[in-house]
Amino acid sequence: MRAEISPARRAAFRILRDIAGKQGNSDTLLHSRSVDALSAPDRNLCTNMVMGTLRWQRVLDSQCRHLFSRPNQPLADDAMLALRVGAYQLLLLDRIPAHAAIFESVEWIKQSDAARQAGLVNAVLRKVAALPKPFRADAKLAYPEWMVARWEKIYGRDACRNICEAGQKEPQTAFRILAKDVEAADSKSLQPGAFLSNARVAQTAIAEIPAGTQIQDEGSQLVAELLGCGSQILDCCAAPGGKTAIIASNNPNAQILACDIQPARLETMRRRMKTILPEARIDYRAIDAAKLGNIGPFDRILCDVPCSGTGTLSRNPEIRHRIQLEDLSRHAARQEKILKAALRLLVPGGRLLYATCSLEPEENERVVAGVLNSAGDSARLRQVGLQEEFDRLREQEIVQGKEVAHLRRTAFRDGFLRTIPGIHCCDGFFAAMIERE
Repeated sequence: MRAEISPARRAAFRILRDIAGKQGNSDTLLHSRSVDALSAPDRNLCTNMVMGTLRWQRVLDSQCRHLFSRPNQPLADDAMLALRVGAYQLLLLDRIPAHAAIFESVEWIKQSDAARQAGLVNAVLRKVAALPKPFRADAKLAYPEWMVARWEKIYGRDACRNICEAGQKEPQTAFRILAKDVEAADSKSLQPGAFLSNARVAQTAIAEIPAGTQIQDEGSQLVAELLGCGSQILDCCAAPGGKTAIIASNNPNAQILACDIQPARLETMRRRMKTILPEARIDYRAIDAAKLGNIGPFDRILCDVPCSGTGTLSRNPEIRHRIQLEDLSRHAARQEKILKAALRLLVPGGRLLYATCSLEPEENERVVAGVLNSAGDSARLRQVGLQEEFDRLREQEIVQGKEVAHLRRTAFRDGFLRTIPGIHCCDGFFAAMIERE
């Protein structure tokens, strides 16, 4: 007779197995119907186990292997996964009984293809349970060595530590107010944002999204604000549509074209926009942003390109386990193609905002410099300093809050915007403004 495994742990094991097999990402899988069907306590525990295990995976693996009788002993993927989840509960969660963490990890292994290694999992987890508490680990050990080494070189040792420590914490939930008549009842559960007047931050867990708002990191909101106002606007990598919603809200009379390479994501975005901004004038087109053709022209273009996502490691912890150093040059090559294709559609006097959620120069400054240098003087393209645009937003009271001065002093250099997790109270974003003279 099969022993019962709690719904939260069964869901967490299944999601982590899918992530390891590259069958999805944590954000999508944790918002699936099966997870939504769990009770609120089970849903919270499942989310905690998935995200915590992914954040501390490298440390947990090392700690468990140190306790093997034979350190180099081969281990099935499911057995390693059971050890991670069990060790995470034993070492980093306070309210989980040790017997529950051990018993259900072992039972899950018994019901998997790695059943023959259930004894090893049981033995190792019992050793983990006997380790001294509280368990302490250097946050830098939770990241690949090459990643830490380059961040230390690029940003300095202290900033690197801040980045790593920020990536190990649950990020705060920020909201964007889209409707002007957000009910006072909703706003009571939210506090003002750190640097945007239309941003709100949840101080406690919120059961559902307040009416007239969308969940969106404050750094992401700032990128959309920096685009400014136009009459013909292109969002060339639009889905899932958070920035598009802000652009539409700021430009109610503009004609907006939202493009994305994935038709399904674009359709999901279209349905959502119809609900939250029914009056917005948005057309949708499934198209590769590197092959935009002659769909313009436009006086404002948002070029928020696909990237490594290393600025969002607290929200997307599996990225650290998937990305390799050589992937950065592959991303950069595609980003250059997208930026070049978008710039061809920019009218004289028009502006394009290039953005990523990456911390890596290869995807940011070097892409912008490479495209501008290859375009030559005849293209009449110039970079616009984003600190000036930030000041404009401040004068319009779009930017306001307790972190404005710190952000202005530390997030702008050489005309670019760069927010850094652990230094700024948002995810890591890069942005550059290009104008056709």
